[in-house]
Amino acid sequence: MTRLDWTSHHARALKGSVRVPGDKSVSHRALMLGALAEGTSHIRGFLEGEDTRATAAVLQQLGVRIDAPADGERVVHGVGLHGLQGTTSLLDCGNAGTGMRLLAGLLAGQAFDSTLVGDESLSKRPMRRVTDPLASMAAKIDTQDGLPPLRIHGGQSLTGIAYTLPVASAQVKSALLLAGLYAQGATEVIEPHPTRDYTERMLAAFGWPIEFAPGRARLTGGHSLRATNVDVPADFSSAAFFLVAGSIVPGSELHLPAVGLNPRRTGLLQALRLMGADIRVENERESGGEPVGDLVVRYAPLHGIELPEALVPDMIDEFPALFVAATAATGKTVVRGAAELRVKESDRLASMAAGLRALGATIDEVPDGATIEGGPLGGGVIDSHGDHRIAMSFAVAGLIANGPVQIHDCGNVATSFPGFLELANGCGFDLR
Repeated sequence: MTRLDWTSHHARALKGSVRVPGDKSVSHRALMLGALAEGTSHIRGFLEGEDTRATAAVLQQLGVRIDAPADGERVVHGVGLHGLQGTTSLLDCGNAGTGMRLLAGLLAGQAFDSTLVGDESLSKRPMRRVTDPLASMAAKIDTQDGLPPLRIHGGQSLTGIAYTLPVASAQVKSALLLAGLYAQGATEVIEPHPTRDYTERMLAAFGWPIEFAPGRARLTGGHSLRATNVDVPADFSSAAFFLVAGSIVPGSELHLPAVGLNPRRTGLLQALRLMGADIRVENERESGGEPVGDLVVRYAPLHGIELPEALVPDMIDEFPALFVAATAATGKTVVRGAAELRVKESDRLASMAAGLRALGATIDEVPDGATIEGGPLGGGVIDSHGDHRIAMSFAVAGLIANGPVQIHDCGNVATSFPGFLELANGCGFDLR
């Protein structure tokens, strides 16, 4: 990937309508379930990101025909539950942790061997949290000391299990449910905190019998998936940067249409409102089993909060943006219970703490969180560590900083938010 650096400058009021790309989580799952379904599924609003394209490429290597008639559209010609074809080629997931972990569950039940690999960043991300519970279903997966590549041995007779997740993770839950499609008997996943239920909602939309409630999901093997059409809502995690930007730049008003409002995803919305943000939800509706609404954010003075730990699992990807909001707030913001941030695309707690300190913020980092003091930011130089969410968060920080914020290594933004630069500058950012 070509190295890409940005400089973000102080901005005036942000205005306009910002249509953010489709939800990455929904896009990944629509491809996978469409591939395993009987019949042809049409996906609209598909995220044209490198992560989701990597998942599409893996499925194509496994014999699934996927057409792209237009930008943001995919037509998936399903091969049925047992129709995937093995390949001796490596299956490259790129930077997609979601892709790799979900595919591990899906491929554990196949008749053939397969090997999942990733880029340098993904190759450092822990996989035992998926491979250990899959092993208790009788899957055979070899790792490199718990890290990728994943060598998955086919031809195993999987058995359903009841599994309580030690750490709440929608990716691990989803991997087990996908393996459960191929398992004898029932697969049940119990979570310490409820996580995103995209997989459960989509399995139901594709016709698989599944019972689920917050913190619990259960299905049995031996059924089939029926092709269906999926309208992918706009990605809340991508909208998050504009919700924070609109909240902290004086005079701003931004409209974000058709954003996914899955309750397991919108912790940041509640957190910002607790801090005093002015964010309205209009035209609430449902699309493909997912709640959707139009968001309107206006500038409002924010104040620090002690973040309720119950919100942490529902905003794990949005913490970098929240940390920026915290610097713009009056008083202290305290975050605890967020150790999961240390094993994302980068150690996001360390990356955000180091970056905010470089801009003059006072931040006290602890193993599972941080205390951030509100106060003015200056200019400075930031290393995003190749993490797309860190890069975009500091692009937002630059809007209120007293000097230019240079952000190194922003190429990975294309994994989740192609076109971010154009959209951001179109509503008033000064990002070069």
